[in-house]
Amino acid sequence: MKRNKQINIQRTLALAGAFHFLSSCARASLLPFLTLFLRQQGLSPSMTGIIMGTKHLIALLWSPASSLLSKHYNQRRAVIVGSLVCSASVALLLLFFPPVEVHENCHFTSDLSGGPTQSPTGGGVIKSSVAPHTLPRTTDSQTPVKTLADAQPAPVLTNETALYDLDIPPLSEDITNKSQTDGGGAIKSSVALSSVSKTRNKRSEIKMEEENNQRRFEFLGSLKVMDAHHQLFFLILITVSLWELMASPLEWTADDGLYEYLDFADASDRYRITSIWRILGAAFGVGGTGLLVSRLPCLIAGNFPRMAAHFFLYAVIGFVALPVAAYLPLHLNKKRDQGFGPLKALQLVHNSPHALLCVATTFLVGCAGSVVDNFLLWQMQDHGSSEMHMGVSLALALVSQAAYPLLKGRISKLLTPGKVLVVGTASLGVQCFYFSFLWGPWAVIPAQMLSCLSSGALWWAVKIQCEEVATPGSERSVRRIFSSLSLNLGSSLGSFSGGFVVQRFGLTWLFRGTAMCVMLWCVCLPLLQFKAPQQCRINYSRLLAANGSDASDSESESDWLEKAMEENRSKINSGRKIH
Repeated sequence: MKRNKQINIQRTLALAGAFHFLSSCARASLLPFLTLFLRQQGLSPSMTGIIMGTKHLIALLWSPASSLLSKHYNQRRAVIVGSLVCSASVALLLLFFPPVEVHENCHFTSDLSGGPTQSPTGGGVIKSSVAPHTLPRTTDSQTPVKTLADAQPAPVLTNETALYDLDIPPLSEDITNKSQTDGGGAIKSSVALSSVSKTRNKRSEIKMEEENNQRRFEFLGSLKVMDAHHQLFFLILITVSLWELMASPLEWTADDGLYEYLDFADASDRYRITSIWRILGAAFGVGGTGLLVSRLPCLIAGNFPRMAAHFFLYAVIGFVALPVAAYLPLHLNKKRDQGFGPLKALQLVHNSPHALLCVATTFLVGCAGSVVDNFLLWQMQDHGSSEMHMGVSLALALVSQAAYPLLKGRISKLLTPGKVLVVGTASLGVQCFYFSFLWGPWAVIPAQMLSCLSSGALWWAVKIQCEEVATPGSERSVRRIFSSLSLNLGSSLGSFSGGFVVQRFGLTWLFRGTAMCVMLWCVCLPLLQFKAPQQCRINYSRLLAANGSDASDSESESDWLEKAMEENRSKINSGRKIH
């Protein structure tokens, strides 16, 4: 195809890199912390797993469908802009659902020193390190005070005293009779009774306020029969599902438009450069957001907890990306990929035993990765980590992943792609096992450095497998079988099962069980790779390029084709020896 002189390749790559940087930065500012928000709302681990699993399942089904629809109706730019606006708007709706449990301490780490902590409701300082709603309350059925001599002096209510900390006994006939018989203590009895009556009035007001708060959960008439936890769970599940429906079309639609535009200019091979901007944008988003939110006060923008800053940043960065999205150079080539769609890619993968093993590996990686994504921050929070520790540790993992190309040359000389796949999967198992033994806020850092292998090396091996399986024109479709469909399917299953495992056995055994499953697969994978038959497949695009430069005019087409097939057989035999 003749190059179009009017196409500015450098400008296209710059806009594509800026768009991927901003979109990844927006997602990373919120998604890693979403499960912490669900925990703060009072949802159980199983509820959290169901919500996150549903989110991955929607992305699995809706991403390819929305990409095909936007291409069919030639509405890619409208889909991209609409996805940015609508996803940011729907995400903000989650802030208006009141939590089931009100946590008086807004900090992630508990007050282990027992010192005073500032109440987010503005009601002064809570002396006890235990949240007021967890303290025992007295009722009228408790044992009454027998004598005035045993009764404690009436406490004085101050602005710094939690009302639930008052252990005031109810009125009883014993106190009344005692006050009537003891002439000398009549005045004291009257004062005590008056104080108790005032305290009971205060308690009645508190109960009425609690009843009013419970009425806030009666948003939908069909949910009135449920308790507060299940009402909030279904409301958040519906909102997150709608949010994912708005957000999932963004990546596939933008990728297809930009790739086809560069392919129209014979520069599609340079589109791979923009992938590094996604990783850097995610690292900047998660690290910067963690540092920023950790410095905010308990309440921001009125009565919102500081966790709401993640949602605000997600919306703001998404709107900043709108001007870039408006100028993205998109091209529509309806003739492209007509014979190389997802079904053709699935057929190519199905016909290759090594590709099927790679699909199984990415599926397991999706399961284990969802466990880490959903519950690692819970584990860090339980060991004293704040948003700063979480954001920095996740950013270091992404930077370590981005640094793998610097080591790719040396590793590829020592290990075949099949062995690199095993090493990368084993590194993920080691990380999961390490996460079960955290002991402090920064203890997670050494394991995050292994992301260079568990993410960088692993996906490099998957890319090599894609190149071996794909035919000319089907590379991107085959790559999405591994990086999107298989990964999202595993992430969905891992989220569903991980939530119930945490509910039943706890976070520690979740990570240990995940590590055992991953390491067991790492033992079986080399044996299955050795048993899998090698297929004789030729990369015809490379051969045609080599034939045009090296083949002489006297050499016939059959001669160079037979020569290439012989070279391919020798490579396969040497590969068997290496495996």
